[in-house]
Amino acid sequence: MTVALIDYGAGNLRSAEKGLERVAREIGYGHDIVLTRDAEVVRKAERVVLPGDGAFPFCRRGLAALPGMDEALREFVEHRGRPFLGICVGMQLLATRGVEHEEIDGFGWIEGVVEPIEPSDASFKVPHMGWNTMDAVHPHPVMDGIRLGPDGLHAYFLHSYAFSTKHHRDLVATADYDGPRTAIVARDNIFGTQFHPEKSQTLGLRLLANFLKWSP
Repeated sequence: MTVALIDYGAGNLRSAEKGLERVAREIGYGHDIVLTRDAEVVRKAERVVLPGDGAFPFCRRGLAALPGMDEALREFVEHRGRPFLGICVGMQLLATRGVEHEEIDGFGWIEGVVEPIEPSDASFKVPHMGWNTMDAVHPHPVMDGIRLGPDGLHAYFLHSYAFSTKHHRDLVATADYDGPRTAIVARDNIFGTQFHPEKSQTLGLRLLANFLKWSP
């Protein structure tokens, strides 16, 4: 089975690729991890991973600049209903829109807005950078076997903007950073993490393995 990892100039691709290759070997599922800019590869893949580092508008335009990619992603997600994972800004692009530097539309698959983190306590610096535990909001198969809560596993975050979901049902987990911040969203065949699973050690590797086995 092919897992398409989209290269649009805005992701920590090597770390994500290595993490996916490692868990694919460990679970013995025979996945081919393919780094691609080709819309046809995405259209035919069994799973898609969309990473993202940088500003929301830059990432959205970079993705749209790949010939046929927007259409391929919509076909993959909306019509084929195959498993999709968005990471960091790749998760934020699931939103209705982002307001980083300017207002720009996301894919709108999970309703909500990506807005700046504005802590009320000056001791909380922006960007939110470092390791955090997470609190569960709703259970999800991709989180099976991953311990959350104050004594749970830690995930690595690096972001200045956060996804405010319109519907509580789309939240899987939050991280406490001067209040709850969206850490994981999901709907149907779509799963997204604000943190970087490829940098999150035990938690991240288990999450990636669960994603490769997930059958929504």
